[in-house]
Amino acid sequence: MRSIRTTAVPALTALMLAALTACGGSAAGGDDSTTHTTDAKGTTYGKCKVSGERGSIHLKTVQKDTLTVVGDLPSPGWWNGDTVKQIADGYEYCMAANIAYRAGLSKLTVRNVSFDALVAGKTQDFDMALAEISITEPRRKVVDFSAPYFASNIGVLVTQGSKASAKNLAGLRLGVKQGTTGADFVRDKIRPKTAPKVFAGDVELQAALQAGQVDAALTDVAIVLGKAQESKGKLQVIGQYNTGESYGALYPKGSKNASVLDGAIGGMKKDGTLDRLSSTYLAKAFGGDPSTIPTWSTK
Repeated sequence: MRSIRTTAVPALTALMLAALTACGGSAAGGDDSTTHTTDAKGTTYGKCKVSGERGSIHLKTVQKDTLTVVGDLPSPGWWNGDTVKQIADGYEYCMAANIAYRAGLSKLTVRNVSFDALVAGKTQDFDMALAEISITEPRRKVVDFSAPYFASNIGVLVTQGSKASAKNLAGLRLGVKQGTTGADFVRDKIRPKTAPKVFAGDVELQAALQAGQVDAALTDVAIVLGKAQESKGKLQVIGQYNTGESYGALYPKGSKNASVLDGAIGGMKKDGTLDRLSSTYLAKAFGGDPSTIPTWSTK
């Protein structure tokens, strides 16, 4: 069984198997409900304490002196907060903050976008996207990806007391997130008797599960574990499917910043930044060890 881990394996794997960076700042004005901008305060963006050498990389950003990052926000552990405006830390937020600092940028703007539109290459005016996005060849046709920075399986989220199991899952009402590889996996590998219900985002998918509209929600383990933790015992992750998938940062097709951003992400793997972010944010959000979740087969 393969546990969830960053590709900078050693430190994270040990931490997550044991019980499976530090991030304070202030926000700039002019935000709306889908966009939020944070001003750097020394070596902090929001609650993220960043590292590395300021100005060690150079980016051609869509907004002056600002790194603009888009994603499907918020997301427990990755982008912490109940609203976009409240997001001030999390693995991917602080990952972006570290990149902004190393690029010598004084502002970090985050914007909530449709995941489906993002991976279809329809989102405009951003420097990079961080949204737990699985790297696939079809997506590469319309967007560019960084090297993998996190590996993920597909998890099965149900309500407490559910009778769902590996044997009967295909006969149940399943829910998936629009435009995700999880949706493709359910359709192509699990092949449910009834077409799964498709939801726009994680919030809608979780709400449908809790409302009894679906019997199980299937998406990345890293996401469903966070949702189970967030539900305070109402939901649980009962199984996972090994897909061999990994997350990558997404860039607009043909981005002139791709090689520089790739170098920055590679640097954060090498210097331990990604491991520290994982131990700080994901262990708490997951609320458990992914390696203890039974791995199910589609055969």
